[in-house]
Amino acid sequence: MILRALGRFVLQAVPVLYIVSLIVFVLVYLTGDPTVMLIPEDATEADRLRLVAAWGLDQPAHVQYLRYMGNLLRGDFGQSYYYGTSALPVVLERLPATLLLTAGAMVVAIVIAVPAGIFAALRRNTPVDFAVSGMAVLSKAMPNFWVGIMLILIFGVQLRLLPVSGAGSFAHLILPAVTLGTAFAGDLAKLVRASLLEALGQDYIRTARAKGIPSSVIVLKHALRNAAIPAVTMTSLNVIALLGGALITETVFAWPGLGQLVVQAIYTKDMAVIQIAILVITVMTLLINFITDLLYRLIDPRIRL
Repeated sequence: MILRALGRFVLQAVPVLYIVSLIVFVLVYLTGDPTVMLIPEDATEADRLRLVAAWGLDQPAHVQYLRYMGNLLRGDFGQSYYYGTSALPVVLERLPATLLLTAGAMVVAIVIAVPAGIFAALRRNTPVDFAVSGMAVLSKAMPNFWVGIMLILIFGVQLRLLPVSGAGSFAHLILPAVTLGTAFAGDLAKLVRASLLEALGQDYIRTARAKGIPSSVIVLKHALRNAAIPAVTMTSLNVIALLGGALITETVFAWPGLGQLVVQAIYTKDMAVIQIAILVITVMTLLINFITDLLYRLIDPRIRL
C-alpha cells in the first residue's frame, strides 16, 4: 500500500514541480531587472550592464529558463543576489522556524478544537453548544495581528511571563503559536461538531447502543474515527496555508520564518531565493498531501479498496 501510494506521489510531484517552476520563473522574470536594486547609486550604466551580462540577464527569456532548469536538475539552485551565497542554504535556514511555528499552531488548534467540537456535538442545542459556536465565530472575526498584539500586551508587557519577539526557546514559540492556532481552532471545532453529529446519526451507532456498548466507547472509538476524515482534510489544508506564509504573525513576533524571507526577497528582487523558497514550499505541500492520503487509509480501511 505504501509503495503504491509513494509511486503515485512521485508521478504527481514531477509535473507539479515543473509547472510551479515555470510559473515562478515567468512571474519573477516579469518583475524586471534586479540589478537596479543592488548596484550603488553612483554606479554608471556601464557598470550595470556588466553586472547584467555577468548574471546572464541579457539573454532571452527562454535561454534564461533553460539555464535555470538545467541548473536545478544538476542540483545548482542559484546564487542569492542579496546574501551573496547559494540560495538553498538561505531558504533551508529559515525552514525549521516555519515548521516549528506551524507544528505549534496546529497543536494549539487541535487541543482546543477537538474537545470543544466533541462537547458541542454531545450537548447539541445546549449552552455548551452555543458557547462553542460563539467562540468559533469570534476566533474567525479577530484578526491575527490584533490577537498577537493583545497577547504581547497581556503576557509580555503587563505580566512579563513570556518573550514577545524572536526565537530560540520554547517560551518564544508560545505566543505566536497561540495566535495562529486560535484562528484555525474555530473552523476545526465547527467541523468536528458537524462531522460527529452526522456520524452519531448513522445506523451502526444505533446498533452499538442497542448492544449496550458504553457511550464513551461509541463516541471515541466508532463515531469519532469516522468523523475524523473531514477534520484531517481541514488540518492538512491549514498546515499548507501556514507553510505558504504566516507573514503577519511572523512580523508581529519577529519570527524568523520563510514568510519574512520571501517578502524581503520580493522587495530586493532576489530571484533565486524567491524561486527556491516557493519550490521548497511546494515540496512540503506535496509531502503533506501524501501524509494526508496515508492517514485517510489508516483511519478508514474502505479507502484502501
